[in-house]
Amino acid sequence: MRIDIPDQKKFVFEMTLPIRWGDMDAMGHVNNTIYFRYLENVRIEWVRSISLPLNKDGEGVVIINAFCNFLIQLEYPGDVLAKMYVANPGRSSFDSYTTLERVDMPGVIHASGGATTVWTDFPRKKSAPMPDSLRQLLS
Repeated sequence: MRIDIPDQKKFVFEMTLPIRWGDMDAMGHVNNTIYFRYLENVRIEWVRSISLPLNKDGEGVVIINAFCNFLIQLEYPGDVLAKMYVANPGRSSFDSYTTLERVDMPGVIHASGGATTVWTDFPRKKSAPMPDSLRQLLS
């Protein structure tokens, strides 16, 4: 089973998310759009945990792409353990990767996804060099 996480990655965060009844679709499994919501929740909670600013009038992070590989269906009820990794820090960007597994099935990856994140000067609507503190955290 292939997971799109590079060999050179750094584990940075994990959290547990509940699978809600409303996350399922008519087929009885978690809808594909919800996986992206899980990935988003993990990224935002990681950003908050490292005290990165979320300031639309200054600088901060935005994602410029996102992907998800659906490996095994998630179904209600249950909890998802999300593990986030970072890799490839550049001048203004880095990649994040997250694996999703059921808490009651440790080590069995149900989905893997990620995003390319860019440090952005919001008023100028352009990328900007990321702060040294963030670059050190990613390295």
